[in-house]
Amino acid sequence: MPNPIAFFALAIWPLVSAVLFMRLPRDRALIWSLMLGYLFLPEPPAAFDLPLMPPLNKHNIPALAAFALMLWRYGHKGPLLPVSWVGRVLILTFVFSPIMTVMTNEDPVFFGQVGLPGLAMKDAVALIVQQALLVLPFLLARQHLANGGAQRELLVALMIGGLVYSLLMLIEMRLSPQLNLWVYGYYQHLFGQSIRAGGYRPVVFLYHGLWVAFFVMTSGVSAWALWRMDDKWSRVKLLGAALYLTAIIFMAKSLGALIFAVALIPAVAFLSRLAQIRMAIFIGLLAVSYPMLKGVDLIPEQKLLNAIASIEPERARSLDFRFDNEQTLLDRAYIKPVFGWGSWGRNHILDPVSGNILTVTDGRWIIVIGVYGWVGFLAEFGLLVWPLILLWRESFAHREIAVSPFVAPISLILAVNIFDMLPNATLTPLTWLIAGALTGYAEQLRAERLKLQQHVSRLNWQSVM
Repeated sequence: MPNPIAFFALAIWPLVSAVLFMRLPRDRALIWSLMLGYLFLPEPPAAFDLPLMPPLNKHNIPALAAFALMLWRYGHKGPLLPVSWVGRVLILTFVFSPIMTVMTNEDPVFFGQVGLPGLAMKDAVALIVQQALLVLPFLLARQHLANGGAQRELLVALMIGGLVYSLLMLIEMRLSPQLNLWVYGYYQHLFGQSIRAGGYRPVVFLYHGLWVAFFVMTSGVSAWALWRMDDKWSRVKLLGAALYLTAIIFMAKSLGALIFAVALIPAVAFLSRLAQIRMAIFIGLLAVSYPMLKGVDLIPEQKLLNAIASIEPERARSLDFRFDNEQTLLDRAYIKPVFGWGSWGRNHILDPVSGNILTVTDGRWIIVIGVYGWVGFLAEFGLLVWPLILLWRESFAHREIAVSPFVAPISLILAVNIFDMLPNATLTPLTWLIAGALTGYAEQLRAERLKLQQHVSRLNWQSVM
């Protein structure tokens, strides 16, 4: 169980955020307050569990603190919701669809002699608040990180965060994952899953070693992007940071993160901005279409397993286990396909005697479909893919508008994060932060385009007159 230090760290984080907002510009303060909270605060079960509220933990306390500080220091800045009607519909559906989930799950469910309670209005309130807190980093980033300079700050923060975190990772590679136990008094996952290839996969203060490997992969990609495009830092230093982080990615012992790195590093180093955005769109749409393809048996699962088994047999066995669980959970989700089963573990299969959960939800997509149905899935994943679509539209259809080169690698990072949510539940505050920043920037591009079109139309009208 978490020790007093864990709860103390959560309790004082608003003060840490206040210091950051007093000392740093608004965009940096927002980025660093959420990133540092994600990287160093304790994972659940360390949380404050208040009545009629979702648990307050590392994933929402920094966002709440940043929201309050933004209002206090800068006041209200423009609309909180996206400008486009599609973005607004996705946001409102994401937050309020749990009302329909609760209304369609008022009856209890039974597995033999074991039963789970039906949902009530208090559950609807808790789920709505949970969804609102989850998407809060997106809304903050859309408002306050909507310019090219903020996109650069995101890449710089990811790179520096990875460099700092790599030192802790090296400690755990040598001594085994112990930092969370030493500092916060508990181990946040199954220790056996940190043993890989005769060594240890670092976990540090995140939920799992896969989360750590994915984060350092984004740090390495960010470093390579800055090495190519940034003119404010020494290229030699950036190259050194990029090479070092690439080595850390290999040492993190995660096949998924390694595959992403092999695909993304050459892309950000050599492809054009438009080609990177096109690649991001393809990856993002492929991820969103995966559940639909799996539902009609169009995913070549056996071929994937054979290919991965030739590289890493242990990983292939793990993936086979996930495929089996996905199918079981998908079959259950089809019983309530529109709005899902809701909370209390009703989306799982339970042992009819002991009540133990027999299924494992690894991928974020199957969790969302099981809990909130296809409506919830399309709202959440659509909200994450929507900024990529907006950027594609503004970048390709209207090339007379200058686009920051930093949005391309950030788009790729977001796209592979969406794709990684197929095998893993790696939806983090950083995911929402990046998606919100790209959405705000795409909306800014659209406003500039419309202004330019109005100016051209006015000049054409004056020339005719």
